Amino acid sequence: MKLLTTPLAGLHEIRTTPICDARGRFTRLYCEQELTAIRPGLHFTQINLSETRGLGTLRGLHYQKAPAAEAKFIRCLRGRVFDVAVDLRTDSPTFLHWHAMELAEDNDRAVFIPEGFAHGFQTLTDEAQLLYMHTAPWTPACEGGLRHDDPRLAIAWPLAVTTTSDRDRSYALISSEFAGVSA
Repeated sequence: MKLLTTPLAGLHEIRTTPICDARGRFTRLYCEQELTAIRPGLHFTQINLSETRGLGTLRGLHYQKAPAAEAKFIRCLRGRVFDVAVDLRTDSPTFLHWHAMELAEDNDRAVFIPEGFAHGFQTLTDEAQLLYMHTAPWTPACEGGLRHDDPRLAIAWPLAVTTTSDRDRSYALISSEFAGVSA
């Protein structure tokens, strides 16, 4: 595993190298020992599978606040997505900055998103499947979200948004009073 830093502190791109031979390929998707360089004592409590249909479909931007703030490890198992993380950490020098990367079934990349970030993605194929590992269980009372089209974020989504949920469309735009979240 190769751990790459991004412009947002704590957000890491993870690249893996598959072993290939005449039988096919073998890829280690996750290694707790190697991720200790990013986060000693990292422990995941929940694993989810997201299946999304329709080119241009958008999910997010979602986050959980304390006391259920969560870190996420995300890998694309099928298709391709434009994956976005937004820094919401109070007093962070990159507050409300975003970083995106393409995750795809064949590019051997994953992303580690620390607590205090919102996350979302847009499908770049007709179908996409993402594996999510979370450090805290989903807690509806701690859930929050940002609009994908919020002008304060100005995320450059690669495609026109074709589908999103009513919930994701209902999030308010970021107000000038928004101070972020505790990580």
